[in-house]
Amino acid sequence: MVETDHRPMMVASSTIRIAPPPHRAHLAAGRIALARAALDDCVFCAHRCHVDRNRGEVGKCHAGSEARVFLSQTEVADELELIPTFAVALSGCDLRCSFCITGLQSWNPSAGVQFNAREIAERAERAIARGARTIMLLGGEPTIHLPSVLELISSLGFRTRLVWKTNGHGTAEARDFLDGLFDVWLVDYKFGNDTCAARLAAIENYNVIVRENLVWSHQHSELIVRHLLMPGHIECCWEPVAQWLSANLPGVKVSLRSGFWPAWQARRMPELIRTTTHSEYSVARKIAIDYGLNLIP
Repeated sequence: MVETDHRPMMVASSTIRIAPPPHRAHLAAGRIALARAALDDCVFCAHRCHVDRNRGEVGKCHAGSEARVFLSQTEVADELELIPTFAVALSGCDLRCSFCITGLQSWNPSAGVQFNAREIAERAERAIARGARTIMLLGGEPTIHLPSVLELISSLGFRTRLVWKTNGHGTAEARDFLDGLFDVWLVDYKFGNDTCAARLAAIENYNVIVRENLVWSHQHSELIVRHLLMPGHIECCWEPVAQWLSANLPGVKVSLRSGFWPAWQARRMPELIRTTTHSEYSVARKIAIDYGLNLIP
């Protein structure tokens, strides 16, 4: 178990929040060695492959011990309250979503350039000085690269909002390393049932894992739940997601995205060969309204 600091608590509405640590960089730096050692028996994601990544063994994400980056630049395509954001996308992912818009890089941990924490931190600082409002860590899936994530945070010599964009497939062990480091968790809740998750992303027990991460992140940070509407998956995926959020995380910010594009290997799935229609989006919004969801742009 990773040691965490004892920070003062503050209450926001009915949810307990942890105050941002005064020395976040120091907190991250103290966890780097432990995170690197944890690669000897990797259980960062819920596949729990138990491979020794420090010795070159690979699990389902195929990642080694060193991260690579396929994008690090200011972006404006995310939620309005987060942009402009300086986005750092780490190569490789533990899921295999057939419709992944960055599938070429997200499925390949060797894509991009070698990760350099100090260089990226300097670029992030310049981006903030030019008007970026947040720094976002994403992928692929950043959870599989926790040592590099901690190195980057330890190199940030300035205070700004940090956003953790994740597929929500991490473990309790991974959450221990992340505790107290990010202001916002932006979690992709992709599938409303495990059958679609297995078919479209090759993932088992999806909803139990993601819901556990959603509840934890809601208790430990600000949470935004993102759902990408997929054609033909309104009733089987979106409505169960909406129903669960309404019942278990009332008032949580929900980002309902309609920009599905049949990217990567989506055309292998008959229903995913097109974009979502205006009619589908209208139905999806009505579902959100009926369940009283807190939609954000």
